[in-house]
Amino acid sequence: MHNAVEAIDFAELVRKAGLRPTRQRLSLARQLFLNGDRHVTAEQLHSESLGQGFGVSLATVYNTLHQFTTAGLLRELVVDAGRSYFDTNVSAHHHLYFEDSGELRDVPGDNVTIGDLPALPDGAEISRVDIIIRVKNGDGTS
Repeated sequence: MHNAVEAIDFAELVRKAGLRPTRQRLSLARQLFLNGDRHVTAEQLHSESLGQGFGVSLATVYNTLHQFTTAGLLRELVVDAGRSYFDTNVSAHHHLYFEDSGELRDVPGDNVTIGDLPALPDGAEISRVDIIIRVKNGDGTS
C-alpha cells in the first residue's frame, strides 16, 4: 500500500509540472525527490537507475532532467563546461563546490552578501543570482 501512495504523490508532482507521468518520469522523480535535497549529475542518476534494476537510457535521463528543470522542479548548475548538476532544492541559495571531490553543498541565500551589481539594459531585470564558491584541497567532508 505504501508504494501506491508514493506513486500517487509522484504522479501528482509530475502532473502539476505539466508533464505526463510516464513510468520513466515517475521512477526518476522518485529517485530525485524521495530522500530530501540533493545534487546529482545525469550520469549519477543513470547509474543509480541501473543499480536499482530500472533500465533507462542515459538520453532519457538527460531529457527528463531538462524537462524537470524547465518545469521548475530542478535547478541546473553548470560548474564547468560540460559538467552540470541538477539540484532538487529550487529555493534561493548558493553553493560550495569542492573541486577535488566534485561535491556540491548548499549555502543558505542569506549567508552570502551581494554588493553592487552591474547596471542592466533597459527593460531587463534580474531573475536570480547564482554563486558557486569553489574550494580546492578539501574533500567536502566535515
